[in-house]
Amino acid sequence: MPLCEARTGELRTPVIELYTSEGCSSCPPADQWLSTLKGKPVVVQAFHVGYWDYIGWVDRFASPAYTQRQRELASTNQLRSIYTPQVVRDGLDYPAWNSFFRSTPSTIAAGANISLQRSSASGGDTEQFVAQVNPAPGVKNWSAYWTITEHGHSSRVKAGENKGETLQHDFVVRQYTPVGRYQGPQTLRFAAPPAQADHARQINLVVQDPQTQIPLQAIGLQCASGG
Repeated sequence: MPLCEARTGELRTPVIELYTSEGCSSCPPADQWLSTLKGKPVVVQAFHVGYWDYIGWVDRFASPAYTQRQRELASTNQLRSIYTPQVVRDGLDYPAWNSFFRSTPSTIAAGANISLQRSSASGGDTEQFVAQVNPAPGVKNWSAYWTITEHGHSSRVKAGENKGETLQHDFVVRQYTPVGRYQGPQTLRFAAPPAQADHARQINLVVQDPQTQIPLQAIGLQCASGG
């Protein structure tokens, strides 16, 4: 199997998280904005939440784990409540999201170095990925999480606030896997289900400060299906 790998640089890669729902009438503009970030030097993740499902439309991409992550970030940011659409940039609530990339790019030094590659052991029912994480001097503790994101999803909404609309989604989080706290350099491994041919996907690893949830560094890897 051909090698597929990526490595981070000296500057921190921005991390954008969108909390959205197919049952939220104000979310489609944020979903559309997120799609404009394709090809940008940023790790992007659209977490669909299910707390609008009661209106009449169940978001098939939602997970309680994504809502829990949003609640944890709200607590860290001292927000009184969670809401959609919400954009979180580098661990911080970011209401001015539609100005992203119209401002000066970040020049923040990375708090860790990451190399990520698909393992030659991939095959069968899983693809194996291996990351080497080296925290910067002075970083005592760090935590991390993996996500799988996919492009090109579409839903014809038949009930709720978006009834009759066809919604397009990119960067959809299909799997979210926290992997604990660490000290010093570590090798992390991740097993992903086979990619779907009709949905380009990316494997992401975000290394963060465990107290503030502000990223130290992030990386995304998109491999050609089967090669």
